[in-house]
Amino acid sequence: MIWEAQFGDFINEAQTIVDQFIASGETKWKVMNGVVLFLPHGYEGQGPEHSSGRMERFLSLCADNNMQIVNATTPANFFHVLRRQVIRPFRKPLVIFTPKSLLRHSQSVSKIDDFGPGTRFQEVIDDVVEDPQIIKRVLLCSGKVYYDLSDRKKKEQRNDVAIVRCEQIYPLPTELWNAIISKYTRAGRWIWVQEEPENMGAWTFIARKFPWPLEGISRKESSTTATGFAEQHEKEQKQILDKAFA
Repeated sequence: MIWEAQFGDFINEAQTIVDQFIASGETKWKVMNGVVLFLPHGYEGQGPEHSSGRMERFLSLCADNNMQIVNATTPANFFHVLRRQVIRPFRKPLVIFTPKSLLRHSQSVSKIDDFGPGTRFQEVIDDVVEDPQIIKRVLLCSGKVYYDLSDRKKKEQRNDVAIVRCEQIYPLPTELWNAIISKYTRAGRWIWVQEEPENMGAWTFIARKFPWPLEGISRKESSTTATGFAEQHEKEQKQILDKAFA
């Protein structure tokens, strides 16, 4: 069962169901459910309701492995997380944040082989670097902002920066993150980069759970998920990228 929302007012209206059953039904009554939520969460300058998947609300309800919170950046990973949801011998709610721009993004593609035998959902996607010992800064992110960061890295030819994607935010795959920390031993700065305001998104949750001290880069605190003005959006987006590579 997939429950898809096109705009954020859906999750505002459904919050009671999320709180009372989807997030807590197993803890309260030992009742499992495998519902999948597709929630709009794209920072593309389309306004607040286009961006209001409210990731922070779901993360505040996460405990005891009760839910799965995912922000997939490739078609193959999107396929594999849905396949995993079906073939597992148990049921847990799955919340997938879905930036609409990735439906048509030229870099958000997968090879046919990525769907074949021996492939699986990747909770973390590491960067491809020639020499991990020259990496001085590791940018951690989730979702669409990865492609913006990747474009800036190529443009500036920053071989000293690695960009790592957190495809599954909860449960946080700690063992995989420990392996990445062990890989970039000379990185002096570890930074979580998000498009959401500082008081929203995954930043505060990641900072509390991550097995390594993290800096944070985001939009400034806000009472709304995003601005309603495209010009302001572009200005804020540029500031995030500038800070990430400063």
